Amino acid sequence: MPKSEMPSGALVLLILRVLRSGPLHGYAIAQRIHALSSDALRVEEGSLYPALQKILLKGWVGASWGVSDTNRKVRFYKLTRDGLRQLEAELSDYERQTKAIQAVLRMA
Repeated sequence: MPKSEMPSGALVLLILRVLRSGPLHGYAIAQRIHALSSDALRVEEGSLYPALQKILLKGWVGASWGVSDTNRKVRFYKLTRDGLRQLEAELSDYERQTKAIQAVLRMA
């Protein structure tokens, strides 16, 4: 399958949604998105970590150091209450936009 480009703005939404299930470190977030998308979406480090830093600064996630399953020191990210509210707002916007796009595709 050809490599799919991540739609603009989707990465933050996907990160927040994946973290709703519980804390994960960066590599695990990327792997989870890849697996849940049936290998269609691949998150590169060059976009993942800047996005995580952005949402960390906005207070949508918190971070703490821990040890991974492979015994490496990693930073775990956890969704905050503000992050949950942001996720709900972004999901609502996404659903509204998707319905609008579908309407145009049906009517055009």
